[in-house]
Amino acid sequence: MSSDRIRILVVGGGYVGMYAALRMQRRLRKELRRREVEIVLVDPRSYMTYQPFLPEAAAGSVEPRHVVVPLRRVLKRCEILTGRVVSVEHARRVARIQPLRGEPYELSYEVLVIAPGSIARTLPIPGLAELGIGFKQVEEAIALRNRMLEKLDIASTITDHAARRALLTFVFVGGGYSGIEALAELEDMTRYATRYYPELSKGDLRFVLVEATGRILPEVGEDLGRYTVEELRKRKIDVRLNTRLESCVGGHIVLSDGEEFESETLVWTAGVKANPLLARTDLPLDDKGRVRCRADLRVEGVEGAWSAGDGAGVPDLTAGPGATTGPSAQHAVRQARRLGDNVALVLHGRTPRAYIHKYVGSVASLGLHKGVAQVYGIKLRGFPAWFMHRTYHVSRVPTFNRKVRVILDWTLALFFRREVVSLGSLQSPREEFSEAAR
Repeated sequence: MSSDRIRILVVGGGYVGMYAALRMQRRLRKELRRREVEIVLVDPRSYMTYQPFLPEAAAGSVEPRHVVVPLRRVLKRCEILTGRVVSVEHARRVARIQPLRGEPYELSYEVLVIAPGSIARTLPIPGLAELGIGFKQVEEAIALRNRMLEKLDIASTITDHAARRALLTFVFVGGGYSGIEALAELEDMTRYATRYYPELSKGDLRFVLVEATGRILPEVGEDLGRYTVEELRKRKIDVRLNTRLESCVGGHIVLSDGEEFESETLVWTAGVKANPLLARTDLPLDDKGRVRCRADLRVEGVEGAWSAGDGAGVPDLTAGPGATTGPSAQHAVRQARRLGDNVALVLHGRTPRAYIHKYVGSVASLGLHKGVAQVYGIKLRGFPAWFMHRTYHVSRVPTFNRKVRVILDWTLALFFRREVVSLGSLQSPREEFSEAAR
């Protein structure tokens, strides 16, 4: 390795960014100690969110703080910059950074790891920007929980039937993993909460799932997808397949099958797309807006640049020609570790290795003690699938500290009832004081 100091810039603190930085921190320990290498990670948030646990955090089964990992605590030998990378000129080895406060500035580097992840794939649907809420970050999960419980509070105090029905109608758009798990966990939690509202019953709640295709959860296979639809319908969830959301202006929901109704809560989980930051770089992109990568996770045709995860088109060497790995945590975590190892190998003058991983299957929770799973061709449903879902994800959540805390949350839940209080007022803590000060 050269005696000149090398700065590795990691763009993004999600799965890939955090795990890759953690791997490089371990593999380059001596170089970091001698200050020959510097690792700088830039992200608007100072923590990584373990997204598979967001539904359980929203439902109250896991403490929200336990599904996030503080970057500064884990990456002790890295410099963490809380800000947003707005553009990258790799030809100049420069990234432009917008801090949370102050003027943007340029940061030079020698090695780039670009992993900003994905964002919600929205459509130009009238009213969506005003009414919809996503489900990718812990803030959204807790805000959604507060909103749904707040609707119960309001509905229990009014007598207008139409207004009450709008308050108690919850629409979820998208039948992928995040949509199904969020719907199932929150439906479970909300129906449970009605026991504390004598004015309401479980039958007053209406949950609607809108999916544009003819199936849900394609990753677990067609038969388990059908099983999931049947189970959701048994729970009185209105599942609309081959149906699109046409409009939601002012809470007036219009579906492509002609159905119209009122709702004050709409959750948008209809897929993701590559982060628009990638379009503001000089890196090669594929037709999906992702960075084109080699099998060893180097950016194609570019020296000193690496990528992985949702924003990278990584060849899937276990599939046919032209296939790329899917946008899943299973691939992202493994790619991040391989990427970190490969960066260290190259800095030590060695040859990087290709990323090879055959997708082993998927697990999904459908609420407390319910789930579906397909792993190594074995299909499970009900309690065994739910147990496998929890076991798998607690083994993957970063740090021993977080594993223990999540397990303790689950253990305590065996002996105590769910907390079903809304803390939505936390989002406006100065409201009462401001009123008093006028």
